[in-house]
Amino acid sequence: MKVRTGFGYDVHRLAAGEELWLGGVLVPHSKGAVGHSDADVLIHVICDALLGSLNLRDIGFHFPDTDPAYKGIDSKKLLTEVMVLVREKGWEIGNIDTTVCLQQPKVNPHIPAMKQSLAAVMGIPEDDISIKATTTEKLGFVGREDGISAYASVLVTRD
Repeated sequence: MKVRTGFGYDVHRLAAGEELWLGGVLVPHSKGAVGHSDADVLIHVICDALLGSLNLRDIGFHFPDTDPAYKGIDSKKLLTEVMVLVREKGWEIGNIDTTVCLQQPKVNPHIPAMKQSLAAVMGIPEDDISIKATTTEKLGFVGREDGISAYASVLVTRD
């Protein structure tokens, strides 16, 4: 069996009047993430980690923010396309480990719904997806509630 790992990191600015999408779930809050798509930082880091694991560049290469076709797009559609690329190359997900960095709102109550959403899109068991959340103790852009960031690592396998 062959294995590979991948890593993803993403940041989005937060602003009033925007929606906050995380892992395909709309999280109620007074601020949301700003981006060309729906700005779902969790899905974006998973896409980047998967693409990186297979040396397929990054999410911006496949879905550029200069392309009007991706304006406002549901990031679950991007993840679906990434999964097509992963499986076309004969790989499967072993596991995914993620961390969302956000001062407010609390992410933990939404993690079960996020895992369910992501598992359905990727066609993998929820148990293969780890989602953790942390604040930055009011330090930096996350702590000031100016932005959100996330990290992901993935393991992919092929027989």
